[in-house]
Amino acid sequence: MELRHLRYFVAVAEELSFTRAAERLHIGQPPLSQQIQALEAEVGAQLFERSKRWVRLTEAGKLFLEDARQILAQSERAVVTARRAQRGEAGELRVGFTFSTPFTPLFAKAIKRYRQLYPHVSLTLHEMATLHQLEAIETRKMDLGFVRPPEVTLPEALTLTHLRDDPLLLVLPSDSPLAHKRKVKVKDLEKLPFVMYPKDAGTGIYFQIFRLCRAAGFVPQIAMEAGEASTIIGLVAAGIGVSVLPSPFHSIHMEDVVYRALDDEAAATSLLLAQRREDSSPLVEAFVALARDEADQS
Repeated sequence: MELRHLRYFVAVAEELSFTRAAERLHIGQPPLSQQIQALEAEVGAQLFERSKRWVRLTEAGKLFLEDARQILAQSERAVVTARRAQRGEAGELRVGFTFSTPFTPLFAKAIKRYRQLYPHVSLTLHEMATLHQLEAIETRKMDLGFVRPPEVTLPEALTLTHLRDDPLLLVLPSDSPLAHKRKVKVKDLEKLPFVMYPKDAGTGIYFQIFRLCRAAGFVPQIAMEAGEASTIIGLVAAGIGVSVLPSPFHSIHMEDVVYRALDDEAAATSLLLAQRREDSSPLVEAFVALARDEADQS
């Protein structure tokens, strides 16, 4: 049974005339009658009652008409869905983002605009550390990821698109003597305890802090570790130590905490979009183009 057989049947059922149905389908009446007879033989039921003057649906034909219409409608929807997917307008897109990404206006604007332009795409978002995102993208568990510089060798299968730069900020208790300075040198942090992400948290900033401190001639003293930026900031407020975080976290306002710039050109990070190098999916290409456009505008 082919879809054209169902279209022939529906046309005859709606016209209740082989002559009018043949005209509507732009085929000859004898071939149409032959196709309907073949359909009835395949179904194993008489679908029409016929005479020289009229055509009527049998009870089997009435029920078959309902299903035939649903099948044809579903086939049309399948075609539309496939064409939308080819244009990057339908399907599923899995996007990761780091802990600081939602605090950047670029992320919010890109996600909102994408959902407006591609309402038929199932967009799923996952908060994950940079290194964990890269692994998920490489193993095809995710399609894209807003990441920070990984500070490790990037897998050959992945590529990064630069979106924006963010300075790193020193997070201080408000009663710290360094809070009176507009900019703080990394060297001034030598004897201060640090509150940081754990090494295995998968964040690139852990390694970047160590690199900055070693360049200044010392190794940071880790007083405590925490897996959430808000927890780190809260521990700084409690006087446990100082920390260094990307500037978007500046929007987290907490009593007894101040943010200060670091007087070091290397104290900066970038927001990048990670993807598989050979991924030419229209869904991925559309999202990357939109994110780059938002980055250019901002």
